[in-house]
Amino acid sequence: METYTNILITGGGGFLGQHVVDAVKRRFGPEAVITIPERPGDDLRQMETCRRLAAGKDLIIHLAARVGGIGYNRENPATLFYDNAVMGIQLMEAAHQAGVKKFVALGTVCAYPKFTPVPFKEDDLWIGYPEETNAPYGLAKKMLLVQAQAYRQQYGFNAIYLLPVNLYGPGDNFDPRSSHVIPALIRKMVEAREAGAPAVEIWGTGKASREFCFVRDAAEAIAAAAEKYDAPEPMNIGSGSEISIKDLAELVSRIVGYSGRLDWNSSQPDGQPRRCLDISRAKQALGFVSATPLEQGLQETAAWFEAHRATL
Repeated sequence: METYTNILITGGGGFLGQHVVDAVKRRFGPEAVITIPERPGDDLRQMETCRRLAAGKDLIIHLAARVGGIGYNRENPATLFYDNAVMGIQLMEAAHQAGVKKFVALGTVCAYPKFTPVPFKEDDLWIGYPEETNAPYGLAKKMLLVQAQAYRQQYGFNAIYLLPVNLYGPGDNFDPRSSHVIPALIRKMVEAREAGAPAVEIWGTGKASREFCFVRDAAEAIAAAAEKYDAPEPMNIGSGSEISIKDLAELVSRIVGYSGRLDWNSSQPDGQPRRCLDISRAKQALGFVSATPLEQGLQETAAWFEAHRATL
């Protein structure tokens, strides 16, 4: 097993990245030097930036991404495709040129085809086209798997590809213009509770299902894969259980103490009909099992939002 002491973690200051930095420090010890690119000076869309950051590193964990919820994906498909594709492709090429020992690319559950059989198995990644509202983002990230396997085949480059499910937890993005479903529901229901609003509107029918993984659990899996997983096949990272959006909304309303009505706006999209991962590969290769039950994680996330909402 390789030892890594000079590590680059892109996106290390972000929601997931902060937890990955902590997990990597625990796993690789105090002798590991971790570099975290800073905005706006370290623009990964510029090849010279990628080359500078990759120089002298022996491990790169690429978490940096431009992301958002359904609305943000519908409004910014070109931006999401270009930024995510260019950042990852250029950074992996720079890593190869610099002789980096290992590259960890983070994909997305949005890369899976719209009608993937449940639970999603990594071998089913190519059986169809992703759900249309987030296909440009999902395909941009999926190209990093193609690149990783091509570089392994031609150059012997040790690049691995991880597929995390929807993440949530304290420190998530609660901006209503770009947040994902859990922080969006928490914010909307807390504000409705404070305002005494009789109802909140929620996009879709509530019939779609999602799987969620608590951010600290996902960070532990990513750090473990950085240390232990060296295979060309992609690996799912998740909790292995799903919940309907309707049940999720009702659970959030109970946790935050909102007793009003939930009005479903079926003119807005549900997104992918179902999402639930087969996590057996991660369990077998890493011994990884998500430790945080959904209700416990939601309580911690809602409490964090209530404590920090004045600054958000």
